[in-house]
Amino acid sequence: MRCPFCAQNDDRVVDSRELDDAGATRRRRVCKRCNRRFTTYERVEPTARVTVVKKDGTRVPFNRAKVLAGLQAACYKRPVPADALVAAAEAVEESLFKRGDREVDSLEVGRLTAQRLKALDAVAYIRFASVYMNFRDVDDLFEEVQAVREAQPPAQTPGQRGFGFADG
Repeated sequence: MRCPFCAQNDDRVVDSRELDDAGATRRRRVCKRCNRRFTTYERVEPTARVTVVKKDGTRVPFNRAKVLAGLQAACYKRPVPADALVAAAEAVEESLFKRGDREVDSLEVGRLTAQRLKALDAVAYIRFASVYMNFRDVDDLFEEVQAVREAQPPAQTPGQRGFGFADG
């Protein structure tokens, strides 16, 4: 492992631990040359790659980074922790690989991503769904908002609407 500070290829592992349900190992390392510490993450690379079939028929390799970028865009300025987004992207990837299919439709990737977002943040879900579900008109979007709203527990602080200002 190359040191990110001095590029030396000689280090030792100081601490190693499995990450919860992520299928990865976190290792703290120290460079033997500059004595600086850094963290690496190891993950088993699946042997069978999944190919995503896009709407236009083109095929591209599945890319977890693209799923994460979509999650981050949907959650822009929302109170969703970054590690929750990484975990959601990993869960989407894991569920695709567990199926064992060599090809998966891009709509299925979007559906799985939307499911994860729905559990994290309703507003982020609606943002994502407005692109992924390709609503025909405002009425379709409104119906989805209503469905999400009905599934939500009642607000904890009565009297707050819109921009967080109290009614009155």
